Amino acid sequence: MSTEKCFAKGSAAPAPVPKDHIRLYSMRFCPFAHRARLVLNAKGIKHDTININLKDKPDWFLEKNPLGLVPTLETPAGEVIYESPITCEYLDEVYPEKKLLPSSPFGKAQQKMMLEHFSKVTPYFYKIPTGRKNGEDVSGLEAELQQKFAKLNEELVNKKTKFFGDDSITMIDYMMWPWFERLEIFELKQCLDSTPELKQWTERMVEDPAVKATTHSLDTYKAFYKSYVDGKPNYDLGL
Repeated sequence: MSTEKCFAKGSAAPAPVPKDHIRLYSMRFCPFAHRARLVLNAKGIKHDTININLKDKPDWFLEKNPLGLVPTLETPAGEVIYESPITCEYLDEVYPEKKLLPSSPFGKAQQKMMLEHFSKVTPYFYKIPTGRKNGEDVSGLEAELQQKFAKLNEELVNKKTKFFGDDSITMIDYMMWPWFERLEIFELKQCLDSTPELKQWTERMVEDPAVKATTHSLDTYKAFYKSYVDGKPNYDLGL
């Protein structure tokens, strides 16, 4: 069972999670939830998706996860897991087919260190558009973002690989991708101009089946972010 429209306060709780499935509580445009959707798709895991109205969360959802965060996973046994890197690592461990994390402890540690570095990059995707909207000079922030991209570019140059872990996609690529997919919506695509390897990485990622399966059209993204900025997010946009 997959529901597209989001559940809001006052909605009835969904049926229990089917025996051979896992459930993802998500929001169609959330980049953090996008991480879990990418991993579920890449690994071919049987799952159902319940979308949540993040502005008006159902009480039954807050009982499962008092923080009200997406992504949240729920197993048929009623176990609840949240925080995007934790949900994705859990999925990789519990469903061992098509492993996305390296098997060596050092390889895993490298990916986690890189993710920690990338977590310092994501705020720019919000600060810059917000600053622009408020009429601020964001050129300094844009220059800082370009420096962060230069570091990521250097990583690819040094590794001499097509992706951040190897020549095929691994977990770290999926962890970073949702923000790069949104570069154009945030009018930040020009920040890739001086990082050719990183730009090539984005072109390779676009061709990945899991990326294609979890994306939205540019127009849909733009319309959602406009509704979000206006303070009336339309979580069901396009349905």
